[in-house]
Amino acid sequence: MRGLDLANPEDYKEGMSGFKENTLGNIAHYLQLQKEKGLYIKLILQIKNNIINIEVRNNVAVTKTELIRIHDKLARSRQYSNLEDALSQVLDDSEGAGLGLVILVLMLKKMGLDEDCFDITGSDKETIAKIIIPLEQARLENISILSSTIVDNVNSLPQFPENILLVQKLINDPNSEMTDIARQISMDPALTADLLKIVNSAQYMLAKKVDSISEAVKMVGIRGIKNLLYSYGTQKILGDETADKKSLWEHSYKTAFYAFNLIKNFRKDRNLLDDVYVGGILHDMGKIVFSNIHPELLNNIKNFCSEKNLPTSTFEDLSAGMNHAEIGALIAEKWNFPEGLVAAIRFHHDPTSAPADYKDLVETVYLANMFCELEAGNVTFDQFDPAVLANFSITSRKQIEGLLERFSMGFKKENQNQK
Repeated sequence: MRGLDLANPEDYKEGMSGFKENTLGNIAHYLQLQKEKGLYIKLILQIKNNIINIEVRNNVAVTKTELIRIHDKLARSRQYSNLEDALSQVLDDSEGAGLGLVILVLMLKKMGLDEDCFDITGSDKETIAKIIIPLEQARLENISILSSTIVDNVNSLPQFPENILLVQKLINDPNSEMTDIARQISMDPALTADLLKIVNSAQYMLAKKVDSISEAVKMVGIRGIKNLLYSYGTQKILGDETADKKSLWEHSYKTAFYAFNLIKNFRKDRNLLDDVYVGGILHDMGKIVFSNIHPELLNNIKNFCSEKNLPTSTFEDLSAGMNHAEIGALIAEKWNFPEGLVAAIRFHHDPTSAPADYKDLVETVYLANMFCELEAGNVTFDQFDPAVLANFSITSRKQIEGLLERFSMGFKKENQNQK
């Protein structure tokens, strides 16, 4: 506005000297100008791998001179032990005085952290300020203890029903024939209906409807039947009577559908198609388990917290969904689910921590879940893991929006066809 060149040291000094006075004196005017030019400030908050990540982004590139000034201020801020010391020595009221950075470092010190938890980086498009705060170790230990206690005490979640165990036994018997497996499945009308429903869904894209359970078993194959049993058995045990659980299952089915379509579009791996579908259905098991807790168990858990001197906030954290991925994985291990499915449940919010053998499975379930969360307005494009997007050759927000539109229409169409 004043014709100053940000890269020119003299212009930069002149602009900074009156920056606060000029902008704050007419803030509405400058906010309107920022809006017209498409300038933004984004705040991104995430908890990932037991670390709170805070990012503040703006779409103006930071200059090399400014970066040097910022890092110099951070280094100087170490000498202050309290705000009074800082105020007495940082007398310059210009924008570049660095008082905000000093206050930030003092706040981090108060939390037992240092300035290494804060960083500012720049690219040709954005300036990004990051604060990384590890969750309190004692709090993590309390959450872990209580999560294990919940799993150990969930007596309302028994092993799988006997009819499913019998089918699993036949599947694992090398002497079994496909006809034996089909016969055992056909003895359970609900399981038979579920299998036929899945085989005739858009997942298999058949030319004609399949009505024979024997034909369906051949069509799905051993791997597909195994996965069907995991999802079917879990739903039989956990149920969907309440509105909350119905909403969770709906989200899970949508995640499964999106995961299936991601593989169909980007990987074309038949085995992975089956695995990501069941991974999508069961990824939020931990939330569903928690919604299944009965009053008696609730009292037992609260008593346990009291006996172990665990703060009530620990249980509140779990109620709000914290650690649900770990709780779901522990339940899956209790039910002897395969390692890949356990990994999909445990790491669906943190794909970078997944075992290498199950990386594709976990990343697909993670991305499908993020698509669902984006559609629901719970996350933004900036919160997607860039490494996962790169592995799927997704490079832009527009590409995600196009895929999401197609997947959403397909999911709605499939639901209408099944009614």
